[in-house]
Amino acid sequence: MRIIALDVHRSFAQMAILEADVLEDGGRVDLERSRFLEFAQTLRADDEVVLEATGNTSAIVRLVRPYVARVVIANPRQVRAIAYAKVKTDKIDARVLARLHASGFLPEVWMPDDATERRRRETAERGQIVAQMTRAKNRIQSILHAQLIAPYKGELFSRRGRAWLEALPLEEDQRRSVTRHAAELDRLGVELADMDKVLAQQALMEPQARRLMTITGIDVMVAMSVMAAIGDITRFSSPQKLVSTFGLNPKVRQSGDHSAYHGRISKQAGAMPDRCWSRLHGA
Repeated sequence: MRIIALDVHRSFAQMAILEADVLEDGGRVDLERSRFLEFAQTLRADDEVVLEATGNTSAIVRLVRPYVARVVIANPRQVRAIAYAKVKTDKIDARVLARLHASGFLPEVWMPDDATERRRRETAERGQIVAQMTRAKNRIQSILHAQLIAPYKGELFSRRGRAWLEALPLEEDQRRSVTRHAAELDRLGVELADMDKVLAQQALMEPQARRLMTITGIDVMVAMSVMAAIGDITRFSSPQKLVSTFGLNPKVRQSGDHSAYHGRISKQAGAMPDRCWSRLHGA
């Protein structure tokens, strides 16, 4: 059995090969899709491929998985031997990955299934649309603020608010900017409505999403976002395991005879209450 370690970059991956405790440099692998597929087809059925999680990891895993025994994805934040190395090159990083996996000390991450990947793309796309709408609204507000125009008492981007905007005494260039941003808001609003419709239809077909929405405060978008972040809930044996995996449990520091100190959470995401856990498990 060989361990094929890949230090992945945008257009290439540096390879290290560990076989029978002999570590060799495997050269560079082109990450253009057709060329990488040709490389994947040369691998052995009992090989294990190791790489860090990065932007193009999903595509690499899907191409190489049919040709090898196992694909292992390492958590880059926890591979301290690479992150804090004094001498850091692509070849050394690939060799460290191979050695860590062979010794059983490589911190792995879960590879989402196709359905979870799709949910993550769709919820991320919706988030981008909302962010673009917020930026357009803020630009309009900044124009009004620069002209000492008091805020509109009501919903500025409603029909009445739009009529109020059109009647303002603005310079011609400023009016063009307001009109352009307002038109951008209208276009993005249509895209947001289409995305919300797609996500709502998917939520109605997902028993877990429907159960989550029985909790007060969780709507369609929150339910789909939770499912996209977690993926297969059965991979966690308890709510505590889920919270720990996402770095949401309190930090604990204890040494010697001193009492344990519990600090703050890492704030990487929102913690999941037990009731959400039970809904996802079908309880």
